[in-house]
Amino acid sequence: MMSITGYTRGGQTWTPKFIESIDVNKCIGCGRCYKVCSREVLELIEKPFEGEDEYGDDMGNKVMSIAKPENCIGCEACSKICTKRCHVHMEV
Repeated sequence: MMSITGYTRGGQTWTPKFIESIDVNKCIGCGRCYKVCSREVLELIEKPFEGEDEYGDDMGNKVMSIAKPENCIGCEACSKICTKRCHVHMEV
């Protein structure tokens, strides 16, 4: 299968890499990637509960998920902003 190749404004070739997965074990749910994505590809979801805290309250937090992979344009802005390196991209 041939990969998609585009051109930058300066005429250089560029191959987009589309979001494939997010490592939820690395994701801290900060939302930076969500904010930088203009295509509404990502969304925060509740992470499964991890038990109770010292007060008996359920401890759950949020992680990023891929809501609309078909909207990804392969710019990798989400990976570039992520400090935890939890996004996996693939050429198509």
